[in-house]
Amino acid sequence: MILAKKVRLYPSELQEQKLWPSVGTARFIYNWTLAKQEDNFKNRCFKEKMPQLKKRELSWLNEVSNNFAKQAVKDACDAYKKYFKGQQINQHIKA
Repeated sequence: MILAKKVRLYPSELQEQKLWPSVGTARFIYNWTLAKQEDNFKNRCFKEKMPQLKKRELSWLNEVSNNFAKQAVKDACDAYKKYFKGQQINQHIKA
């Protein structure tokens, strides 16, 4: 049985200014990782490519904690692997 809990956050204005870029980063990296996995699904996940991306083409990722990007890569890789194994995917980040 799967249990769920709803949580309501009431962030301050400053917290909200930091929250939305973090959410956007997680969503972008999750979708980016899935796209890369589709290009070459036999290769390992893309955690090692994040530092190069941050330096070159996606410098805006430096504005939020690295943990959001790392977790989004892990979630996307897990979802991709489960998809090809025919398992149910628990998507908590939706595009």
